[in-house]
Amino acid sequence: MDFKNKHFKRYTITSALPYANGPVHIGHLAGVYVPADIYARYLRMKGEDVLFIGGSDEHGVPITIKARQQGISPQEVVDKYHFMIKDSFEKLGISFDVYSRTSSPVHHETASDFFKTLYEKGEFIEKFSQQYYDEDAKHFLADRYITGTCPHCGNENAYGDQCERCGTSLSPLDLINPRSALSGNVPVLRETKHWYLPLDKAEGWLREWILEGHKDDWKTNVYGQCKSWIDQGLQPRAVTRDLDWGVKVPLPDTDGKVLYVWFDAPIGYISAAREWAEATGKKWEPYWKSDESKLVHFIGKDNIVFHCIIFPAMLHSEGSYILPENVPANEFLNLEGEKISTSRNWAVWLHEYLLEFPGKEDVLRYVLTANAPETKDNDFTWKDFQTRNNSELLAIFGNFVNRTLVLTQKYFEGVVPPMGHINESDKETLKQMDAFPELIGKSVENYRFREALNELMNLARLGNKYLTDNEPWKTFKTDPQRTATVLAVSLQLVAKLAIVSAPFLPFTSAKLRIMISMDAADWNAAKQTLLLPDGHVLGETGFLFERIEDEAIQRQITKLQETKLANQQVAQPALKPQKELITYEDFARMDIRTGTILTAEIVPKTQKLLKLTIDTGLDQRTVVSGIAEHYKPEEIIGQKVCMLVNLAPRQLKGITSNGMILMAENSEGKLCFVEPTADFHNGSDVK
Repeated sequence: MDFKNKHFKRYTITSALPYANGPVHIGHLAGVYVPADIYARYLRMKGEDVLFIGGSDEHGVPITIKARQQGISPQEVVDKYHFMIKDSFEKLGISFDVYSRTSSPVHHETASDFFKTLYEKGEFIEKFSQQYYDEDAKHFLADRYITGTCPHCGNENAYGDQCERCGTSLSPLDLINPRSALSGNVPVLRETKHWYLPLDKAEGWLREWILEGHKDDWKTNVYGQCKSWIDQGLQPRAVTRDLDWGVKVPLPDTDGKVLYVWFDAPIGYISAAREWAEATGKKWEPYWKSDESKLVHFIGKDNIVFHCIIFPAMLHSEGSYILPENVPANEFLNLEGEKISTSRNWAVWLHEYLLEFPGKEDVLRYVLTANAPETKDNDFTWKDFQTRNNSELLAIFGNFVNRTLVLTQKYFEGVVPPMGHINESDKETLKQMDAFPELIGKSVENYRFREALNELMNLARLGNKYLTDNEPWKTFKTDPQRTATVLAVSLQLVAKLAIVSAPFLPFTSAKLRIMISMDAADWNAAKQTLLLPDGHVLGETGFLFERIEDEAIQRQITKLQETKLANQQVAQPALKPQKELITYEDFARMDIRTGTILTAEIVPKTQKLLKLTIDTGLDQRTVVSGIAEHYKPEEIIGQKVCMLVNLAPRQLKGITSNGMILMAENSEGKLCFVEPTADFHNGSDVK
């Protein structure tokens, strides 16, 4: 179907459910919520039927871990952050039609019914597997409740799903010396049963639907990630897990089992629609079960696979739901040149921003849209924030509006003057002005929000240039009609700005519409040339924006510097204590040799792993090493290394690794090679 040329009767817009174990930050806003809100507001202004869905994701292991750390219940954790997040979104003007939560009764009912439908249709497969069990806690352990030594890099605090030091994906059974995070005891293996969604069976239609059907209209980062997953072959994925917190598995004899959070969370979009329907008296089904509805998911790039492959596979298996028409996922936003990190408090938190910059909600929306990471990771800096406010919003948008309104008050007592005779310059300005609603709208409809915002500012630039070129303040005494014409044209441009700025700067648009006594922001009306008739009485003139001084910016920079200093102090602990004594015979069993790296390449679908070919003097062998964040492949070809050659082979990302190179690690987690200082031949013993 040619979706691009199809007119949809209604729009279902979802935004990724923020995890309710902490507040939201600017990375969340730039990646998901601000672009989703711009899109929803624009469609409403066009008169479209829109259901914009948001909500909190309140299940999963991180919630239970935070609750355990704080000595409170998981419900207390999610209650705190759900309401904090909801309040922050409202204050920033994110215009959800419903903001729900996955701990609500309607969600538990919806998710249970969805599971039962698939179960009764025979869409799941059942598997028995060995899983770690804490005999003291009397509980099966989720991946994050198991820690141990990473078999790859030796990190003694690796999790059961990943080593955060070397980045290697793990399973609990990979860990050396596993221990329970609940009791600290050594867990035992017990058999447990779970249900799996056989994604491999969906591979055929997913390939046709995505790789053939959406090759030209999905963003390249979305399409590329989906293609990579499908080309590598899809595998069955568990939809249940052993945990107490979550949606209970609605089958007999399944105590202690819940729906896996990746399965239950996207169903939250559907349960939120049901909640909205109950509150408004409307029907929710047309928004999810009609081909006349367009479903769009706004997410970050870390959620692409879930929303493009797994959730569609769930919807397709259920059989009555529409599939997403587009998933305009963004990349990540960095902060002052570094990755945003919630654990290190390296973030600009929305609730703090709203307190520290009152009345500047639109400034943040503007800067995050102007810097939106639409095609690649982008960076937020406080200096850029200040510059964009002072040099763009204030000096271009605000300056044009203020000059036009002040001059109209001065010369025509705040009444729109008759336009009268217009010259070629006036006609050209009006012609250019009338083209902007379509330009901006087309960019929004194609999810190019940075481009749309730039066109909005180009409209303001057009107004500034027109006013400056025609200098109505100089012609009033000699040719008052010319002054009237210039201000009448400028006022039409101000009115157009008031409308087309509304999706991006809703508070500014509302304030401006009060200043010019305009009732509503109707996108279709913006296509008209004359928006303010002769004799229209304007409201009271004021300032749309105010200057942000250096002191306010320096406070934010200082706050980040203090955070960085605190992180450095935490990151430089005392040296690890000496390990328990071993005998000479233990050491003598390790065969460490000198070698040379011959080839190096990134392991696909990883950020930290390199596949190395090493000449050990004995042979040439493959070793997988978690050093990609420290060394580029081309930098280490020819590098001399020391290597443990008699380590038993291990499978890492489908590659057999035959040995381990020796690295030194400092307190900041930086790695460097342990290498011979003399040019010894490969295979020399290290003793």
